[in-house]
Amino acid sequence: MKHTPTISAEFEDYLKQNNMTLAQFAEYSGVHQRTLSNWIAQHRPVSVQQLDRITLAMGLPEGHLYDLYIENYIIERSPNMSRIEPMLYRCAELDKLDAIRRIVGHIMDNPLYSPRLFDIAETLFAQGRHTAALPLYENVAEVEKYQHSERLAICQYRLFTIQIGDDQGRNLRAATIFEAFAERLDEIDQLDALKDLANVYRSLRKWDKVDEMARKMRDKAKIQYTLKHQQNSRECDELSKKLSRPIFVYITYADLLCASVCEGQGDYQQALHYTYAYANLDWVLEKDKDTQHWVHLFKDWAEGNTYVNKLLSGDTSVLTDYVEYIASTNVTKEMVTKLLNVMLAANRYKLNVNDILKRFEAVIDSFVQQEQLSSDMYTKQVIPEQFARFGYELAYYYLHQDMYNDGFKHLLYAMVNYHILNNETYYINCIGLFERFRAHAVPQTKAEYLNLIEKVWLDNVEKNGSPDLRG
Repeated sequence: MKHTPTISAEFEDYLKQNNMTLAQFAEYSGVHQRTLSNWIAQHRPVSVQQLDRITLAMGLPEGHLYDLYIENYIIERSPNMSRIEPMLYRCAELDKLDAIRRIVGHIMDNPLYSPRLFDIAETLFAQGRHTAALPLYENVAEVEKYQHSERLAICQYRLFTIQIGDDQGRNLRAATIFEAFAERLDEIDQLDALKDLANVYRSLRKWDKVDEMARKMRDKAKIQYTLKHQQNSRECDELSKKLSRPIFVYITYADLLCASVCEGQGDYQQALHYTYAYANLDWVLEKDKDTQHWVHLFKDWAEGNTYVNKLLSGDTSVLTDYVEYIASTNVTKEMVTKLLNVMLAANRYKLNVNDILKRFEAVIDSFVQQEQLSSDMYTKQVIPEQFARFGYELAYYYLHQDMYNDGFKHLLYAMVNYHILNNETYYINCIGLFERFRAHAVPQTKAEYLNLIEKVWLDNVEKNGSPDLRG
């Protein structure tokens, strides 16, 4: 059996090798000599802050001694939150995720630690240290999985938020798991949870689920809005401050989501019905600046989506007005959605939109460099899916216009993005489109295509496992 050295023994070896006394090291490090003496002679643990000073004085990297500290004073002793909590925060600061998992895994046999770990996780989450908070939420959720507590529901909400990323297959699994917990949250938190679920399902084009989440959100938001404007509703007003936007927005956004469902299903007349609904906000009682901001946004979205639904239903006479509306847009992230609508109409009704593409050439080229840094679920999920789909529709248009260089460029871009999103359906559509026009691809384009296919194959082998086919 391999002997694990103690952290104090490591320190004593350092003193001998450098011919230093405790007094000299204490003066150099700023850690009191008596503290160091008690540490060595009586094995009293130093604090994490003191350990950091000792580590720095020994010329070691930050956190270098943490593994030994965890082994000697956390795993080999009775759990003590006065040592554990500061260590968890420091490990989070230094991205020592394995160390966090060791600590949490050791103490989670005792459910009494669950509430404190949850509080630490919430603090880390609020600080934006999501990956560090993840193992804490996972362990609290595991300990409390048979309970119907609000804390368990919040853990599941945080896990859902943290786990949502590029991989649409993983996103679907995360949404499916969290959906069962969403309505265990308090009434106010449910609104943001249902909004986030709806936007994830929207990015996955799961229209039945988008519709379900939107209707639940609308019903719950109407109740909260009524309570807010009743007498003696001070408590409700305080709760509403937890929301990411005013309560009326959740009612109106539900109509926008229902409109997107109808649009996705090809029912443009019903989509217009919902669009007119969220354009009319005369019923909103608030008049403050934030309210007016949201009212303006919905009216602007309604104007654009009215054009879209008429255009996609075959009324191509509105295309010119829609293009002018697009040109007036100053929100870059929304441009991809608007130009995607142009390309959908162009491919569906065989329209020539070369002049429009030329007009927005700089914007289209900028899409490739877009980075989605927002924490908003729409920006994180719906927009990237639309980037990829825009690339496919643009490639389809150019290839059918015999503009092969541009067509293949955007097709390969779409393939890369659909691979990142793990969207097999549209990735296969890209392959089918390439094969239809393969004869027009230059050798370099064919080579890039084959390299991409091979990379995806190797990624899948690494991810899912496969027999060794190298022979």
